[in-house]
Amino acid sequence: MIQRVDESTQVPMFDEYSQPDGNNRKRSSQNGTRPVDFGLKAPSQVVKNFVLDTNVLLHDPACLDRFKDNHLCVLVDVLSELDKFKSEQTERGANARRVHRRLTEMFSCAKKVTQGVSNAGGGTVRLVIYDPSSCPKNSEELNRFYRIFPDRERVDHRILAACLLLKEHNSSPVVLVTKDINMQLKARAVGIECQDYLNDKVDVREVSNYETRRIEVDATELQRFASGGEIQLDEQRWLGVAVNEYVLLGCGEKQTIPARLGVGGHFLRLQLPEALKIPDGQSLKPMNLGQRCLIDALLNPDISLVTCYGHAGTGKTLVAVAAGLHEMFNRKYNGLTVSRPVVAMGDQLGYLPGSLDEKMRPWLQPIHDALDLLMRPAVPLGPRRKQQKKDAPDSGAKKPYEVLMDQGILEIEALCYIRGRSIPNRFFILDEAQQLTPQEAKTIVTRMSRGSKLVLVGDPAQIDNPYVDSRSNGLVYTRNRLKGQPFAAHVALSRGERSELAEAGAQLM
Repeated sequence: MIQRVDESTQVPMFDEYSQPDGNNRKRSSQNGTRPVDFGLKAPSQVVKNFVLDTNVLLHDPACLDRFKDNHLCVLVDVLSELDKFKSEQTERGANARRVHRRLTEMFSCAKKVTQGVSNAGGGTVRLVIYDPSSCPKNSEELNRFYRIFPDRERVDHRILAACLLLKEHNSSPVVLVTKDINMQLKARAVGIECQDYLNDKVDVREVSNYETRRIEVDATELQRFASGGEIQLDEQRWLGVAVNEYVLLGCGEKQTIPARLGVGGHFLRLQLPEALKIPDGQSLKPMNLGQRCLIDALLNPDISLVTCYGHAGTGKTLVAVAAGLHEMFNRKYNGLTVSRPVVAMGDQLGYLPGSLDEKMRPWLQPIHDALDLLMRPAVPLGPRRKQQKKDAPDSGAKKPYEVLMDQGILEIEALCYIRGRSIPNRFFILDEAQQLTPQEAKTIVTRMSRGSKLVLVGDPAQIDNPYVDSRSNGLVYTRNRLKGQPFAAHVALSRGERSELAEAGAQLM
């Protein structure tokens, strides 16, 4: 037993904790409590103890069932942080309420919440109480931690201190799971094993490689495909290619034809019109291979979900809107809906004045720009002739797409009002989808009714949402989870068409 001498009285003072005796630590008889009363002792020492940070629970409330047969530790300080968010009318507030309900359900029949209850993955979940006054004052690791981080009331520091305390009472590993990068650095600085929550993160190669896969064929096969529009190849040659994935069938360096892998294992030729024609507006022709593949997916009636990656200037939004107008005017769908999440870049200017439509106009202005460009009547080049004032157009005349909006055929709206809707027989385009969380993306996908087509476009490298990154946002999550489904297709655009300046900036800056 370790003793500490009080300098004032020179009387031996015993610490509140004794040294381990077997698998248990004995508490001082001063209060008679044991480590198990605070959730410090795991039900078994065979598997790992994962300590969940608040941001992990807010990011994915279902994470409580996704750690298999390991022990999950939820600090009461984390519950206090969740309590701050539960009243928010946002996705974060909804997730906080889901966590509270799930924990209440799990602990409904538990005698002691600190002893742990079983979860769906075969492990356990328990609450852990961290009390600085009950910590072993002679712990060298905790003393070192308090010298580095003296603020004991900060929740991050309390979580880290609890991890050190759990390490002392368990022989099995203790791992902190957090999405806070700064928290990870602090944890590693004091010797705590730390991990990011990777359940909804995709492989880094899926968001870094935008090149179209190439499959080598001989000249006879390529000629047969060019003439018949369909070919079946040995499965070993296209191993790893997902259904509806676009590839290049090539023979030599210059002879290539793009193709899409169909549901039956056949490679199909792209079905493209000469141009996407908008009545009384502009026509849009694909300018590169990526745009041709995207238009083929957008016009295919058997594909109801299209995801598209592309950096700035590749034309992903413009092509999607043009295809939506083309299909709408051809009466393939009852209407077109274009939306985007309300996430600002940099500092905001405060509350916007006016009605709801006026407040949302700055957020949706890029969509208005694309519609105005595509539906603007063709005007011959050259100087305009002077007109009499009586022939001058009325300054209050509506634009062509605004007339469609008044009729309900065209909708331009913010994404924050989509929960609870059911969207039948519409061409739905979601711009800037990389700003979504996986849960928000799930909400969008589950709104689609029969006959609707959902198009998610965005750039995983341009993210302003602090709760997601390039590998865990809603766009890449949707692509990863629904890859290979017969109704889903994906296209990556790598060549910029906006301008040489925009292309150079996207590649070099």
